[in-house]
Amino acid sequence: MENKKLRILTVVTTALVLLSMYMIFFYLPIMRSGSGEVLDSSFRIFYFHMPIAITAYLAFFIVFAASVMQLRSNDAKWDIYARSAAEIGVIFALLVLITGSIWARATWGWYWIWEPRLTTSLALFLVYVTYLLLRQAIEEPESRARLAAVFGIVGFVSVPLSFFSIRLWRSAHPLMFGEAMYGSSGGGLEGSALQLTLLVNFVAFLVLFITLFIYRSNMENLKEEIRVLRGSSR
Repeated sequence: MENKKLRILTVVTTALVLLSMYMIFFYLPIMRSGSGEVLDSSFRIFYFHMPIAITAYLAFFIVFAASVMQLRSNDAKWDIYARSAAEIGVIFALLVLITGSIWARATWGWYWIWEPRLTTSLALFLVYVTYLLLRQAIEEPESRARLAAVFGIVGFVSVPLSFFSIRLWRSAHPLMFGEAMYGSSGGGLEGSALQLTLLVNFVAFLVLFITLFIYRSNMENLKEEIRVLRGSSR
């Protein structure tokens, strides 16, 4: 992508993220329980937690798709795409664990309990940390690309396992799509504000991922070009 377009994308991304944060902390209405009691501010974490979780899943799907293409074509660009998406996905997955723990503390009184969603989210994070460590352990580029691609394909099973965990096992974690989105009153202006805030956050973190992915891919492409030039000069 041209530098000018990338700078514009960066500005748009920054504006969207700032807007999403403003909506979470200042635009969202006061929430009440079914008994009319005012809820504490912990419910606002949901509007940050859910979009970054979905974005992490998207990043790991790109790892999976790029890994398949790498094995089919043996083209270095797919290995670059897989690595870039994995690195960003791991950061988002870590944020999911952190915000999930904060939410758990406010909801259950503990930062961590071994319930299905938290446990499978931790497993998902560790799978892709292992993926990145595997890449660091292998020096030969072609062997690294092939083994990483196989791991990226096999490891993707942890994504649907995490996503469907609260449906497969009894879990205290609320459903991602459903009542948690609307609180106790999903209608009227209040319901519209909640939906709009969630939508803006989805867009903001999706665009943030795209921007980071482009920057990281460009950096890896530059490293690959330098490596090829050094090899040809010997």
